[in-house]
Amino acid sequence: MDTTQIADAPPPTPPTPTAEQKRAARGATRPGDRIFLGLSRGSGILLLVIMAAIAGFLTYRASLAISKDEGNFLTTFEWNTGVNPPVFGIAVLAYGTIISSIIAMIIAVPIAVAIALFLTHYAPRRLSGPIAYVIDLLAAVPSIVYGLWGALVLVPYMNGLFGWLNDYLGWTGIFSWQNGAPRSMLTVGILLAIMILPIITNVSREVFRQVPQMHEEAALALGATRWEVIRMAVLPFGRSGVISASMLGLGRALGETMAVATVLSPDFLIHTSLLDPGGGTFAQNIASKFSEATEFGRDALIASGLVLFVITLLVNGAARAIIARRKEYSGANA
Repeated sequence: MDTTQIADAPPPTPPTPTAEQKRAARGATRPGDRIFLGLSRGSGILLLVIMAAIAGFLTYRASLAISKDEGNFLTTFEWNTGVNPPVFGIAVLAYGTIISSIIAMIIAVPIAVAIALFLTHYAPRRLSGPIAYVIDLLAAVPSIVYGLWGALVLVPYMNGLFGWLNDYLGWTGIFSWQNGAPRSMLTVGILLAIMILPIITNVSREVFRQVPQMHEEAALALGATRWEVIRMAVLPFGRSGVISASMLGLGRALGETMAVATVLSPDFLIHTSLLDPGGGTFAQNIASKFSEATEFGRDALIASGLVLFVITLLVNGAARAIIARRKEYSGANA
């Protein structure tokens, strides 16, 4: 036989696996595996059903209120559901929710990333362990405790900061202060930053720990300093993880209720100054008005809750999309 023909012959086609072989490869042939597969699949489907039921309930109740609203639900700067016809809108609430969350993110993200880098690349092990444990405990503190601490401790000490900002930055209009009680959007943003700091720190710390050791060793071999190693190897690798951690923290800041309701004195107006009382947030408005609202007023509050529900889904969906771009961080398939 000609050896040239043998060499040019295509490789044999592997046999197509049967359905039984595919199930065996997935580990679904044993009774325990089949039970676990069914429970896992059922749990996932149940979660989707619950989410769909929540969305359907919120949409139905919101439609009842919006259909009777004499104002524009998205742009009206008023919340008056006790008159006939009712006039209400979410413009002030959306502004307060977004501004307080932005303030929290501006304060919390840099500090959280710095703490995570310190724990993973600078602190000795005997020090990083206790600090990480304390941060984990802070993440478990109930929001009402943060709210009480903010009202009794944080708010009284904000007078000095507000006075300093008014003296040196009051000309901007953003930090002008009328010497009122410091229960403003800036105070809420600082409190939210303290609350989301443990979440962002913990996730960022775990991401930085996953940096391949050979990347850091290669940078050190080229003569890089420790900061250059972090800048060239650690931060680029952990960028997506840090963004995802930040968006998870943003999700909590957007939906925080009791802490904001305890600290903020809302007047349902939009102020250019961050040191003036704010108009409130979605969650705070629902918590403060739900108990005394009429049936129609509850529907209106549910309508604002639907907007917050959609915003939260978008934030978490964006975080999931960022994680999916770098599968090595999440270990999940897209």
